[in-house]
Amino acid sequence: MERKPNRLKDYDYGSPGTYFITICAKDKKNYFWENVGASIARPQDIILSEIGKIVEEAIKNIHQVYPAIEIKHYVIMPDHIHFLLSICGDDFGRALLAPTSNRVVQQMKGYITKKIGYSIWQKSFFDHIIRNRLDYEEHIKYIYENPVRWCCKFHNKEKY
Repeated sequence: MERKPNRLKDYDYGSPGTYFITICAKDKKNYFWENVGASIARPQDIILSEIGKIVEEAIKNIHQVYPAIEIKHYVIMPDHIHFLLSICGDDFGRALLAPTSNRVVQQMKGYITKKIGYSIWQKSFFDHIIRNRLDYEEHIKYIYENPVRWCCKFHNKEKY
């Protein structure tokens, strides 16, 4: 079965702007949280696994590798990650020397794979071009509320 492309045709994914990125673990396996299945009552009780810590390190290092890229908001879930990736422009809106969002994601996935010794990733990733301030704020809210939604969903499944 052929996959439907989820990217805008003829859009320059290296142009200044912000992108909401979702990267999933292969087979939706929990690689990133230490205490999934334990009695998690609140998102602040979440402990990252060793792989989760490597993922967090990789996210935090993106700006060091690519100074024109900023990651201001992110969340590491049990089996996926979300972050807002911003490609910065100069005072005139022109892109600074920066890779595409695709290159950043592929290199980050490669770094994590090399660090742990095997691949944990689904083949591709999802991205959404942030269109305006409201879209940006909605995605920040989604990132910060995602652990709460997951914990509520997890506890509701336990009861049944």
